[in-house]
Amino acid sequence: MTPHRPPRDCPVCGSTLAVTRLGCGDCGTEISGAFENCEFCALGSEDREMLRIFLASRGNMKDLERHLGVSYPTARARFDALLERLGLERAEPGPKGTRLDVLEALARGDIDIDEAMNQLR
Repeated sequence: MTPHRPPRDCPVCGSTLAVTRLGCGDCGTEISGAFENCEFCALGSEDREMLRIFLASRGNMKDLERHLGVSYPTARARFDALLERLGLERAEPGPKGTRLDVLEALARGDIDIDEAMNQLR
């Protein structure tokens, strides 16, 4: 049987639920108290898998793109949405960088060729 993911928010008032009880499925032991919530546990399985792939590729967005089988902008958008769901929104980009900044970002894989071309225009 596949374990269920616990709800993150209270169905009555919408506040974040607190973990107050843990139990052992083998022996039935239960422990009560106030436990820290796992911010990743409330993610859907698709988000957890994307995060696992991103970490396994040591943060390389190009590897994430290849594994997901999508374009770089799509992989980046999905990852940005994941960050937002985790409350880790990216800082707003500053003004357009210099030509060298754009080329360095392209070389690092932070942007794809189309984005680089747009920024260099």
